[in-house]
Amino acid sequence: MIVPKGLLDGHVAVITGGGSGIGRGTAHVLAEAGARVAVVDMDGAKAEAVAGEIGPAARAYPVDVTDADACQALAGRVHIEIGPASILFNNAGIVRRAGLSSNTARQDWEDTIAVNVNALFYMTHAFLEQLKATKGRIVNTGSIQSHVHTPNSVVYTTSKGAVKNFTVGLAAELGPFGVRVNAVAPGLIFTPINEEGIQKKPEALERMMRHIPMGRHGTPEDIAGPVLFLVSDLARYVTGVTIAADGGYLTV
Repeated sequence: MIVPKGLLDGHVAVITGGGSGIGRGTAHVLAEAGARVAVVDMDGAKAEAVAGEIGPAARAYPVDVTDADACQALAGRVHIEIGPASILFNNAGIVRRAGLSSNTARQDWEDTIAVNVNALFYMTHAFLEQLKATKGRIVNTGSIQSHVHTPNSVVYTTSKGAVKNFTVGLAAELGPFGVRVNAVAPGLIFTPINEEGIQKKPEALERMMRHIPMGRHGTPEDIAGPVLFLVSDLARYVTGVTIAADGGYLTV
């Protein structure tokens, strides 16, 4: 992917789940476009590795984003060590694929809501004043399951539906402050998060591929591109939308 140089000069981007997958790919792209990047991940070693790959434009922050106090502390550190955040990419997420009759259903619900929904609020709330001051932009990671359901994933579908609605509500609330809020809805993207649940299960993989007119799975860079658009001034009049990047999955 060709990244326009200087597109994000002067910006400070905070990326959760930045240690792998979509977060890692997006961290590289935003840095290449000129942003200074805070790579946030619960796995400190992964965050450090990504920051090391990028170089001086990135710093690693090992943070559990399900901890509201830790998110507040992170906001203070980023402001001091890098500068006031103008981009927040709420990307951290987990997937639990089991029916409600599963023995793990209650724990799956609690864990999924904690990461996919609560952390979304905690991070946004923690960085809110910085984003207002910088007239920043927020991008949340939803899913095709913000719109449709797939088997054995009612908990995940619920969480990603919440992401879409949070995006709409927040866009309306923050628009008067000059803050734009959007979301991306990835389809089948080959990352560590779905390696066990889809990539290594031929039946599940084949079922997903039948829904993709473009005939291929996606890569982290296929999501980083739409994120770059949404956080740049190219999208200066775009807010409250969820952009599907799914190879056409939702058309079939």
